[in-house]
Amino acid sequence: MTEQFAIAIMAAGKGTRLKSKRPKVLHEVGGKPLLAHVIRAAAEVVPAENIYVIIGHEAEKVRVALAHTGVKFIVQAEQRGTGHAIQTARGELAKHQSFLVLSGDAPLIRSETIRRLRDFHLSQKAAMTILTARPADPTGYGRVLREGATDRVAAIVEQRSLRPEHANLGEINSGFYAFNSAPLFAHINRLSADNVHKEYYLTDMAAMLVVQGERVMAFRADDADEVLGGNTIAELVSLDANMRMRKARELMSQGVTIFRPETCVIDDDVQIGPDTIIEPFVQLLGKTTIGEDCRVRSYSVISNSVIGNHVTVRHGCILDGSAVANGALLGPYSHLRPGSEIGEGAHVGNFVETKKVRLGKGSKANHLTYLGDAEVGEQVNIGAGTITCNYDGVNKHKTIIEDGVFVGSDSTLVAPVKIGRGAYVGAASCVTTDVPSDSLALGRAVQVVKEGWARKKREEKKKR
Repeated sequence: MTEQFAIAIMAAGKGTRLKSKRPKVLHEVGGKPLLAHVIRAAAEVVPAENIYVIIGHEAEKVRVALAHTGVKFIVQAEQRGTGHAIQTARGELAKHQSFLVLSGDAPLIRSETIRRLRDFHLSQKAAMTILTARPADPTGYGRVLREGATDRVAAIVEQRSLRPEHANLGEINSGFYAFNSAPLFAHINRLSADNVHKEYYLTDMAAMLVVQGERVMAFRADDADEVLGGNTIAELVSLDANMRMRKARELMSQGVTIFRPETCVIDDDVQIGPDTIIEPFVQLLGKTTIGEDCRVRSYSVISNSVIGNHVTVRHGCILDGSAVANGALLGPYSHLRPGSEIGEGAHVGNFVETKKVRLGKGSKANHLTYLGDAEVGEQVNIGAGTITCNYDGVNKHKTIIEDGVFVGSDSTLVAPVKIGRGAYVGAASCVTTDVPSDSLALGRAVQVVKEGWARKKREEKKKR
């Protein structure tokens, strides 16, 4: 047995009330699965190898989705309640003197609360410690009855068993617990499934341990919202709103201005530097990072992208898997697809789409352009309507545009092709071969002018 504290996370349930085929703990709030939030909070308290996630319904899907976290998974093949889940995990948990039990569907739990619960439990030398809370409406939860004004638990009174003298009991059992392994596993096999659902409830251990003269303690969370779970889609949406507002407040406390934060969608992993301004109706998703003194204007959606300092993202831009260097200017209505790298001070303007493109320092593509599979040097001007034709129907090919090139409007660059340093491409050209440095490339059909043709055409129409 090791003194190292362990954490068990309950994640085996189906979530019937969600009316969804997806495992309950894989439903997302704040841009990540419910379970991912709980694991992250737990991993800030104990090493990942000491976190045991008890899975059951769609176990393999849950395992695959969270395998990257490094936690250990224990399969509860038959889901017969929380007590049965701990019985299933006994072989691993009994190796530790103490462990915590968390709910995998309560994403608002903070590492600080987990740490304080652990420390309180150990300091009290308790057999069991119950994390409690005082929500505005305790309906549906079991109530914790303390021994007078102490932290010692006398009983847990379930909702259906409340009597008139319990009317003022507002402290609830959250379903989060700390246990001393020895007394727990000495008595856990005595749990009974004599109830409506024929399940073994971990909650019943409180009364059992009290009878045995063991110390069962209560530790109250500062914020009742931390212990809330999501049993319906509506409750999940409420959790999501709560988490995003908490994230917005955290960012604002760090010097970020977020106008109308209730209209913005900001995922939990997003990072933003001070003096950056986020306008209403912006979505910042995934692991997006935004630097200092930037401005992201309304209706932009930025996902898994890295944005430097002093960057302006004008209205309605979409960025996905892209990197934008300091001082760049985007939009309005630019679309940066995965692999786009926008250089320092570069401009990507209205209705410009990029994909797997490196746009060099100070270069500009300001209007109605598609740049795909291209490497564009510094101080390059890409005229309106330019297209890099990167796909021949079988393979993708690369366009290279070196420093100082001027590409005239409505040009078509058929890859693979290279435009040399300082070259000019005349407007409306179709370029199919490499252009040497400092050259002019013209790829147009010869213009033909037939004088008087339009007048004759109109006269013919009048005679009909």
